[in-house]
Amino acid sequence: MTSRNDPTTRPPRAIPTVAGLLALAVAAVLLGAYLIVRLAAMVGGQGNGPAGTLNSDLEELRQTDPKLIKYREVGRINTGFQQARGIAVDAEGRLYVAGDQAVAVFGADGVQQSAIPLTTPPRCLAVGADGTLYAGMADHVETFDRGGAPRAVWSSPGPKARFTAVAVGENDVWVGDAGDRVVLRYDFSGNVVGRIGRKDAARHVPGLIIPSLHLDVALAPDDLLRVSNPGRHRIEAYTPGGDLKFSWGREGSDIDRFCGCCNPTDFALFPDGRFVTSEKGLPRVKIYSARGTFEGVVAGPETFGQKAVGLDVAVDPQERVLVLDPVARAVRVFVHQ
Repeated sequence: MTSRNDPTTRPPRAIPTVAGLLALAVAAVLLGAYLIVRLAAMVGGQGNGPAGTLNSDLEELRQTDPKLIKYREVGRINTGFQQARGIAVDAEGRLYVAGDQAVAVFGADGVQQSAIPLTTPPRCLAVGADGTLYAGMADHVETFDRGGAPRAVWSSPGPKARFTAVAVGENDVWVGDAGDRVVLRYDFSGNVVGRIGRKDAARHVPGLIIPSLHLDVALAPDDLLRVSNPGRHRIEAYTPGGDLKFSWGREGSDIDRFCGCCNPTDFALFPDGRFVTSEKGLPRVKIYSARGTFEGVVAGPETFGQKAVGLDVAVDPQERVLVLDPVARAVRVFVHQ
């Protein structure tokens, strides 16, 4: 019995001819050209293909149900900056805007009162109860007194640091470091005394996922630190010691969820613990309860340009919602209606 693996029993191997190879090459080119044309049509939204449906769906998402809009715009404050990056409000209602290489200070009436020149571009900022300004640069914090005079320059925590948020408490200063994916805890002398948000299985901390330079932080009335975890589409609550107590937020394009790769980008707190959040991609500013129940919309995508990214938000003592619109180079003022 001859083995099935005996080479003498195999049929002769066909040797491709030049004509055959040429025919295959032509077929491959034609197939490639067809796919390119189809892809171009899909991306351009021509016809009734998948891209046309996608564009239609996106346009629908850019329109907000009027019944959900709880706020109306009552004014704009021109920042005077080419690149405005962050806002903060002090206890007296003064508005601080970080942009270009300065911090501009405005009264509650929107009239500019002063400007603090800086040597490098500020990225974020916060104001303490005593009026001290904490300006977050790319990798360090600089402090200024109530009159804008320089006080101190804190050391950088490392070469990967990229500061995106500052919050000031009674005993500590908290800084969101998107580069190292951590929240830094400083004492008032500028020393790092703790870190929050790093993955720690023993403490049931899943870790911060920061695909882009958006990491926000704020202190809530319950004395817990709120930290955005945009890659997980949620906001997390930590003790000052770094224990994760709870979180809220879900991924999705529905109005009560956070869409895209990494949202929310920014948030702020009302005195009663409610949240105002902002998103990129589909730029939306929304209100949530202290435990994350959706309550309504401040402004939907139709309010902003399609390139709107970095909608920093703040709440002033009158509980007006302030939204930094970098495209308009203005702070937009919204009140409950």
